[in-house]
Amino acid sequence: MLKAIIIDDEPDCVKLLALQLKMYCPQVMVAAECTSSEDGLQKIVELSPGIVFLDIEMPVMNGFQMLEKLSDIQFSLVFVTAYDQFAVKAFRFSALDYLLKPIDGKDLKAAVQKAENRLGPDKQQLNMLKQQVQGTDRNYPDKIALPYQNGVTFAYIKTIIYCESKNNYTRFHTTDSQQYMVAKTLGDIQEVLEEKNFLRVHRQYLVNLDHIKKYVRGEGNYLLMSNGQSIPVARNQKERLIERFGWL
Repeated sequence: MLKAIIIDDEPDCVKLLALQLKMYCPQVMVAAECTSSEDGLQKIVELSPGIVFLDIEMPVMNGFQMLEKLSDIQFSLVFVTAYDQFAVKAFRFSALDYLLKPIDGKDLKAAVQKAENRLGPDKQQLNMLKQQVQGTDRNYPDKIALPYQNGVTFAYIKTIIYCESKNNYTRFHTTDSQQYMVAKTLGDIQEVLEEKNFLRVHRQYLVNLDHIKKYVRGEGNYLLMSNGQSIPVARNQKERLIERFGWL
């Protein structure tokens, strides 16, 4: 059984999530239902949970402030939030799990399944999320968190040359000749990076426009990237390149 703690200042939300966990995730045992961050912090120390469902905006001490009082996070963490689309992208940049209110049963099951195979979040992930959610400039970070089997790699977005679809995975190709395989579809990655000067030029490729060196016309239109790699351009995507660059 996976021991869980729910922390949310809205009692109805706590009770509803506990009920949904019972319905959709029978492997989860809710050990504590907390309606304050102070109580939640105490229960985490007492019960050593395997997973914590945490609201961010709470009175007295918000979710980030509560987490900062823990010397080490040895549990999987799922944020439960009603934030806007900007904050959702902040969660995706940091590769931290989240559920949007009202919570969908399928999303809850997926979050728990991921939590069963993942250690606690990296401090840098939490700092990245905190800066974006609570920041005033609302700019997206210069780095993106890339989760892999044993942890998280943080890559500067400007160093990503292109992303390549591999079924339900995406391979990142970077300027230091490294490749990172992430358990996200290219569509998921596109949604995160499309406002960072990336463009989907093919069903299999998402490219960083800053790393395009040459466009080659002909029977098979393709891009020559800064690392010498040729990337095909789909016919229906050529117009989008024209819009972005005003050439071709």
